[in-house]
Amino acid sequence: MAKESMKARERKRAKMVEKYAAKRAKLKAAGDWEGLQKLPANGSKVRMHNRCQLTGRSRGYMRLFGVSRNVFRLMALEGKIPGVTKGSW
Repeated sequence: MAKESMKARERKRAKMVEKYAAKRAKLKAAGDWEGLQKLPANGSKVRMHNRCQLTGRSRGYMRLFGVSRNVFRLMALEGKIPGVTKGSW
């Protein structure tokens, strides 16, 4: 499990990205690079990091399912993800 502070920081970044998205797009279209510099750095979408929705783990994130590889494996074995079965050959 990730620290609560890390999860909270990501949520804060997500809100900030949403808040400044329109303003950032307008400044980029106008080519006002100095105006972009004055916006908060965490308002940029590039600063966001994918995290597991259940545990907050940042590494081994599976984008299609929104969870980390560990949680994905447990959910697949329990049959909570439809259409996913354990491979054997």
